[in-house]
Amino acid sequence: MDFKEYVRNIPDFPEKGVYFKDITPLLQDAHALSAAKEALLKMLGNQKIDKVVGMESRGFFFAPMLAVDLGAGFVPVRKPGKLPFDKIRETYTLEYGEDVLEIHSDAISKGDKVLVHDDVLATGGTASAVCKLIERLGGEVVQCNFLLELQFLKGHEKLKGYTIASLMKF
Repeated sequence: MDFKEYVRNIPDFPEKGVYFKDITPLLQDAHALSAAKEALLKMLGNQKIDKVVGMESRGFFFAPMLAVDLGAGFVPVRKPGKLPFDKIRETYTLEYGEDVLEIHSDAISKGDKVLVHDDVLATGGTASAVCKLIERLGGEVVQCNFLLELQFLKGHEKLKGYTIASLMKF
């Protein structure tokens, strides 16, 4: 299946000069959604996973589905003020600014094998921050999975030392 057929370009969103990759056509098609989930699982191979971490907000589309199929727990990583329990935080840079992510301090146990999932690998700032949070809690990042990768932004460079898998590359 050519998943790129289910991604549309939106010019000047969220700001002028940015071409946003809109995955809602893929999410709206049950067959494409299921096939994408299966393809993301296949990229992982037979690795044991204890937790799947998804980043707010579009990482929440696939990460819980992957967790269920892997028999793993799902861990949300969110922006400040969204998680109610004790948490740790990491500041990171993104394509057009700076932001902060938080994770519950009890979400990852020492030695947990963790799959990181997000919809897009752009500059790598978000995924790098998430990997740091996981490792601060004692987890081991097994792989970083992405629905799509914007290769020209060189996000893979911020993730050196981690296994990266992307379903689509632009």
